[in-house]
Amino acid sequence: MEEYNSGDEVLFNADEASISVKECIEGVIGGTDYNQSKVNQWTASVVEHSLTHLVKQGRPFKYIVNCTIMQKSGAGLHTANSCYWDTATDGSCTVRWENRTMYCVVSVFAVAVAL
Repeated sequence: MEEYNSGDEVLFNADEASISVKECIEGVIGGTDYNQSKVNQWTASVVEHSLTHLVKQGRPFKYIVNCTIMQKSGAGLHTANSCYWDTATDGSCTVRWENRTMYCVVSVFAVAVAL
């Protein structure tokens, strides 16, 4: 896994984080159909697994992970994020995943920890 350095700072790798989050979503939801009674469990599992994978990389970041699951019904869903931080070290990524019955949108925010 590639790590980008800027001097002594470690930069957030959005591509690597996105791949990891997609794997977590697939592992938790996979090919199952939307089920309202399981959405709370799914969202909790997706954020917990994603955080675990990100922390295991051992990089100096504080992470925030948000997960939204929505049934496919033809309705629109719009999301937006805004951050005020150091763009040289901090970063974010948003993963949009879907199967035939639902959408899952996961946003990851990584804030560098000064060592």
